[in-house]
Amino acid sequence: MTFPFTFGLYVARRFFVMCLVMLAALTGLVALFDFIELLRRAATREVGFATVATIAGLRVPFVATQVLPFAILLGGILAFWRLARSSELVVARAAGISAWGFLTGPVIVATLIGAGATAGLSPLSAAMLARAERLDAAVLRNQSGTSALAGGRLWLRQADRELDPQGVAILTGRPVAPGSGGAPGTGGTPGFFGLEEVSLWRISSGDRFLGRVEAPRAALTNGAWVLEDAIAFGPDRQASPARTVRFPTELTPERIEDSFASPDTLSFWVLPDFIAVLENSGFSAVRHRLQFHSLLALPMLAVAMALLSAGFSMREARKGGVAQMLGAGVAAGFALFLLDRVTGEFGETGTLPVVLAAWAPAMAGLMCAVALLLHLEDG
Repeated sequence: MTFPFTFGLYVARRFFVMCLVMLAALTGLVALFDFIELLRRAATREVGFATVATIAGLRVPFVATQVLPFAILLGGILAFWRLARSSELVVARAAGISAWGFLTGPVIVATLIGAGATAGLSPLSAAMLARAERLDAAVLRNQSGTSALAGGRLWLRQADRELDPQGVAILTGRPVAPGSGGAPGTGGTPGFFGLEEVSLWRISSGDRFLGRVEAPRAALTNGAWVLEDAIAFGPDRQASPARTVRFPTELTPERIEDSFASPDTLSFWVLPDFIAVLENSGFSAVRHRLQFHSLLALPMLAVAMALLSAGFSMREARKGGVAQMLGAGVAAGFALFLLDRVTGEFGETGTLPVVLAAWAPAMAGLMCAVALLLHLEDG
């Protein structure tokens, strides 16, 4: 009983170390190419090297999350191949330990790595990626409008050059679901973008208060917000009579929806609440649901990669064909990665249910890995 347990810990440790090595190597390689791409984009702008390096550094945890499944596959292939080449697996089998016995440790390790990435690395990755995206937008893309949802209210920030060439305007309100009617100038037409309980603050480039507008409702028309029954307050806090206010904007419904926080910039723990806010505000939360279920499925995907690596690398060297088996393992990993990307695209477009799109690659990989090991172990 002592030997199987000790050997299982030994295999699990070798597997864990090789996975960490491959994760570091792949993360470093991808991050290097990402850094080079950022340098290329910054070449035409007055952006310092330190700023570009900061953006690239903030993206490293996100890159690590993306390459994690493939790092487990390559790390497992390398670990099991070295064990097979040194005949340690042959000795273990001669001692009566089946493949299922010494694979228990790597499976537990892969599960813990996947769960740790979902519960721990995801919040860190989301926070750092969100900061990187804000910095990227400010110094490399020069975006003038941003938006966010908080407490069921939509917050928009845009340029306001009417009173100050460098001024900004902040508008907030509760989104009206498309097709529900009630917004000015829409006649209940499906596809309009409207807000209720609207507040508009106008601020100078020096953060000086220039004015405020309060309105019960507003609609986004071609090139302007139309605020009905609006009451305007000047710098002297004096209120004007209620009237219709037309406020110029470059925003469109598509830009507003696209400017919501990317699912990758949201922690696994806050995604459920954010999804509820999106749906209550009348916006689609398909991408965020897909991200949430993909993070839930990550431990299963990690186990599938671990078992696939074992199935393609435990062949005894004296039987030949080791290189072909290792190549087939890498190809299987790429195929599973491609399947994950394809089902994700179908899930985002609504062609596939979100749950199926997120869980299908992990389940398919796990079933293929188990079938391969059953064939190799039990014939």
